[in-house]
Amino acid sequence: MVTLESFRRCGRRRLTAHGFTLLELLVVVAIIGILSAIALPRLIVGPKRAKEVVLKTNLHVLREVLDQYFADKQRCAESLEILVDDGYLRKIPVDPMTGYADWTTEPCEGEDADWGALTSELDGFGGGPGIWDVRSSHGGTGMNGSNFSDW
Repeated sequence: MVTLESFRRCGRRRLTAHGFTLLELLVVVAIIGILSAIALPRLIVGPKRAKEVVLKTNLHVLREVLDQYFADKQRCAESLEILVDDGYLRKIPVDPMTGYADWTTEPCEGEDADWGALTSELDGFGGGPGIWDVRSSHGGTGMNGSNFSDW
């Protein structure tokens, strides 16, 4: 049987037994602060690193396609759009640094172009002006300190 005295004792224990102390709350807040200080730099650097990886991949794909076009047609591609028209690309990839497909192209002719000598020898086979290389048109620098336009 429950007496009034036993009921009062249970009620007091419940009132004084639950809740957190100020010290416990401060420890939890400090731990959360330390964990967020560790994670925040990774959250800031992560998206930039991902964009750089996409840029490197897109440049690699465009350069491979330019090589394939030259091997197949014996001449440099006149524009990036012709690579799409001839089925070498589905669409021109976007430069992740600028958000647009605004690549800087380097001409096939010139002293620095490896294919410049080849295209002059292949004039009878359709050689001539075209795109030798592509670069990012963004003027910023990567995490390694080099300019995006130099990649």
